[in-house]
Amino acid sequence: MTKKEGSIFTLTASGGLMPQEEMLEVTKTNKELFIGIPKECTLQENRVALVPEAVARLVLNGHRVIIESEAGKGAHFEDRDYSDAGAKIAYDKKEVYESDIIIKVDPPTLDEIEMMKPKQCLISALQLSVHPENYLKRLMKKQITAIAVDFIKGYDGGYPFVRSMSEIAGNTVILIAAEYLSNVNSGKGLMMGGVTGVAPTETVILGAGTVGEFAARAALGLGSSVKVFDNSLQKLSRLQNDIGRRLYTSTIHPDVLADALENADVVIGAIRSKKGRAPILITEEMVSNMKFGSVIIDVCIDQGGCIETSEVTSHAQPTFTKYGVVHYCVPNIASRVAQTASMALSNIFSPMMLEMADVGGLNNMMRSHEGLRNGVYTFNGSVTNEYLAKTFDLPFKDLNLIMAAF
Repeated sequence: MTKKEGSIFTLTASGGLMPQEEMLEVTKTNKELFIGIPKECTLQENRVALVPEAVARLVLNGHRVIIESEAGKGAHFEDRDYSDAGAKIAYDKKEVYESDIIIKVDPPTLDEIEMMKPKQCLISALQLSVHPENYLKRLMKKQITAIAVDFIKGYDGGYPFVRSMSEIAGNTVILIAAEYLSNVNSGKGLMMGGVTGVAPTETVILGAGTVGEFAARAALGLGSSVKVFDNSLQKLSRLQNDIGRRLYTSTIHPDVLADALENADVVIGAIRSKKGRAPILITEEMVSNMKFGSVIIDVCIDQGGCIETSEVTSHAQPTFTKYGVVHYCVPNIASRVAQTASMALSNIFSPMMLEMADVGGLNNMMRSHEGLRNGVYTFNGSVTNEYLAKTFDLPFKDLNLIMAAF
């Protein structure tokens, strides 16, 4: 047998000339995204939605990113870091709003909504308590699809944005409380925790979720006596197991809670609502009976607050005093540690964008990702969040039905 015949024989034997399975062309669904990152203009908001490393990843995957000049300055990222990552630097905010997808940390202002183009996609936090009355109407007029990142569910059923920011907030609130107990901020002169021979400070935490867990860890680490209240026995049990030690836990009985508050030096309000406003669980009367100079930090103020005396404050003027009790009610606590928080945000936004591109765009992703649909509160100008529709007396449309017919 010749060499040529051997080659044909080998090819035939390996199946090269045997009947083959038909190979159909696979349609590519990958879609190029055009993403805009405006500079946050809310007072003392230092976070940025995407860090340079995340931008580089998106650009390498074929997407366009435009970012407003100095958008990362508060988190100590320079324009050069973003340009080196492949982003276009815009010196006019209007240019950023020419993109198809706007990603922000805080909700856009009314002026920013005016810059938006029809049927644009907006991804930002909802922060219900800080919206003006005509906010939703402006989004509806522009036919914007608006997604509240704090209401997006992950595939595990959790809320990744809330979880990430809550871990940061839980750790940070105890450090804040320590500041306001000390003499530096005209506090009582107490050290958070205590020392040998001196009774420890008492910390009451309302909520056994992520904020509550990390606040409890930080407070215990400093030596404070901790009491945690929540109406979910499952959450209380999980918190005990995760922390790995026994601590005071209780379901929320008004009388028991009131007694704990009378002796508390620090109170952390961390009860979130799955939709809409946070429930008010600490009344004004309870606050009036607290010790002079004690500190309240209402972490869920972005949902209206769970303490009756809470009012929204800012990093510029973070506290007010009522009944001799210091109230700290800043919605964006994570902005105090802006670089850490921005990195955490990028870990949420960049995979979301890559997945959106892989499935062929926003509409396809909404069809396939139930958790993303949970965060959509306006779709092409229709209000798809029932609570918001009732609160602002606007017509409601079920997004699941819209998607079925879209």
